[in-house]
Amino acid sequence: MAAMRYDEYRRYDAVGLAGLVARGEVSPAELLEVAIRRAEDVNGRLNAIVHPMYDVARTRAASELSGPFAGVPFLLKDLMQDYAGVPTGSGSRALRHRSPAKHSEVVRRWLDAGLVVFGKTATPEFGLKGVTEPDATGPTRNPWSLDHTPGGSSGGSAAAVAAGVVPVAGASDGGGSIRIPAACCGIVGLKPGRGLVPAGPGHAEHLAGAATDGVVSRTVRDTAAMLDVLARTPDPGAPYPVAVPATSYVELARRTPPRLRIGFTTRSPLGTPVHADAVAAVDHAATLLGKLGHDVEPAEPGIDGVALARDFMTMWSAQTAVTIAATKRNTGARDREFEVDTRLLAASAHSVRAAEHAEARARWNDYTRALADFHGRYDLMLTPALARPPVRVGELATPPLLRLGGELLLRLRLTGPFTKTRLWHDQVLANLAPVPFTQMANITGRPAMSVPLYRTASGLPLGVQFVGGLGGEATLLALATQLEEEFPWADAEPDL
Repeated sequence: MAAMRYDEYRRYDAVGLAGLVARGEVSPAELLEVAIRRAEDVNGRLNAIVHPMYDVARTRAASELSGPFAGVPFLLKDLMQDYAGVPTGSGSRALRHRSPAKHSEVVRRWLDAGLVVFGKTATPEFGLKGVTEPDATGPTRNPWSLDHTPGGSSGGSAAAVAAGVVPVAGASDGGGSIRIPAACCGIVGLKPGRGLVPAGPGHAEHLAGAATDGVVSRTVRDTAAMLDVLARTPDPGAPYPVAVPATSYVELARRTPPRLRIGFTTRSPLGTPVHADAVAAVDHAATLLGKLGHDVEPAEPGIDGVALARDFMTMWSAQTAVTIAATKRNTGARDREFEVDTRLLAASAHSVRAAEHAEARARWNDYTRALADFHGRYDLMLTPALARPPVRVGELATPPLLRLGGELLLRLRLTGPFTKTRLWHDQVLANLAPVPFTQMANITGRPAMSVPLYRTASGLPLGVQFVGGLGGEATLLALATQLEEEFPWADAEPDL
């Protein structure tokens, strides 16, 4: 039998590749070599894979594999997704040589499903940004336009999937980090609801439950099948039980959804501008949904978006401070091994009193109940996934003069007063302005999904976001399948 060619490999999603292996039509070793060749062909331009694991993968591909994805090549995100003995760099120079002793629970589940992990993908330092441009490994680029970002923080995984290296890859989402890169790269990105995917063994939950692991993929059925792998079995160390449907997510995704009530908005919750293309993407989706028989009308929850953003950033900065402190304690890292932006964000947490943090965290309940009230009237909420098309690489980088100013403030220990100023708060909101729609689903713990229904005149992808109610993963998957059938996207491939 002739070796599989890349064009043959690219025709299949992960479920399809697993079927070929199960029928004996191709071996895991053969699939792996096709994936590695594709990675070698494109990674020099994309910088998507930062830790190749070819030897580990070749040994595994030659072993006896079982599970629903037996023999399928796979990539992990280099953040939270620990593979024992392989560094989890988290996009930071401070951790580039730090290797965990144990697999994380999601990695163990992926391995139990038979996947063949052959690398780890790029992320911004500690996953803190909506672009993937860490000092430690350099910028990652969008396969659809190398001048543009693939988004973040799962930017490396999204770039690799869009470029055809793998059909599905590990990702995670604490403020939009699955949905933002999926929207930038023209692929599917589901953020599962709070607690559905285990965070162990090192954590009960990530970011006070706001963050979760998941995947980015080309097809809805891959995302559904991966959710079955990650969520079907309870984690005995989880902080609370989460209800999982008796029927598999793969089966639920196949079912035609009922007539849905969908409220949509294109207004930025921050009151910041929304690009005409982002508005057009939602208008296109709303028209398509109407043709499919769903009821679509303008509507949004009664939430103060600016207050939500500030309360989100209170948690975000506090977690950054904790992460830096733990990294220093565990590795002996010095301040200079962390990026200036990361250190400034951490420093801002030290100016927040414990009572202020508790008050901000308590307001998450207000936002959750307001969104629940919205979902009492609508099955789903439709918004842009991004407020503008993917930005150019470097466009959102902190200017050199401001970086120097930040260094000076840190050295003089003047960050406390500065982070209480209006200038600092305005800068925080300005940094969220390109991605103002995603954080609400993290704070409220609701599932949300980016679906690739639109491209700009220049050919850049620009996804739209659907936010579901509590336990709404099945509804999101079923609707996405219906949209995928009506507006196929999986065969689109960038010219690399």
